[in-house]
Amino acid sequence: MGVLDHISDMFDCSSQHSKHKRRKQLQTVEIKVKMDCEGCERKVRRSVEGMKGVSSVTIEPKQHKLTVVGYVDPEKVVARVAHRTGKKAEIWPYVPYDVVAHPYAQGVYDKKAPAGYVRRDDFQSNQLARASSTEVRYTTAFSDENPAACVVM
Repeated sequence: MGVLDHISDMFDCSSQHSKHKRRKQLQTVEIKVKMDCEGCERKVRRSVEGMKGVSSVTIEPKQHKLTVVGYVDPEKVVARVAHRTGKKAEIWPYVPYDVVAHPYAQGVYDKKAPAGYVRRDDFQSNQLARASSTEVRYTTAFSDENPAACVVM
């Protein structure tokens, strides 16, 4: 690139990236907020209904779950709920039971999770204990499902 190209790029008035903000994408943000009564529900609902970009607000009080759909930033929604209500708010930490490969692994199973949900699996499944190849050979040698297994048992 030559000197004239560089100078023309510096004084180019047609560049759009500095004048316009990128539009946020439509997102569904699920938040865990403890709600005990209808007053708490109303307070949580009103804290996010006035936000710019919010399309709809759904509350499931038995699961302590707030769902916000709109052109919003998830972290800003969580911060606004926490600030306006004074309650602890966090991104929904649970996923359906069927999605997780090992739902009863340490760190995934949560007694406080709603029915049918387990804690989000943020760690890799390779951290779980796996049998080495020698252990697999010895266990399959005496298995009932192995037709060539030892018959001495």
